[in-house]
Amino acid sequence: MHHSTIARTHRLSRRLRSSVRRRWRSRDQRGDVPGWVLITVMTVSIGAVLWGIAEPQLSQILRSALNSVK
Repeated sequence: MHHSTIARTHRLSRRLRSSVRRRWRSRDQRGDVPGWVLITVMTVSIGAVLWGIAEPQLSQILRSALNSVK
């Protein structure tokens, strides 16, 4: 290999390492958005299922509480 080829390879390697480091740093700062979205969707789903099951009882409790205030 010629000296210029080795030098170009070394520069390319440094740029690649620098680019990878920048990407990992920016990734760490962004956080895990898909994980938070999944947790939010699961929480809403659980809430909807529980509301569907317990809605008659919760409505009765609310009506009773409101009637006692009158």
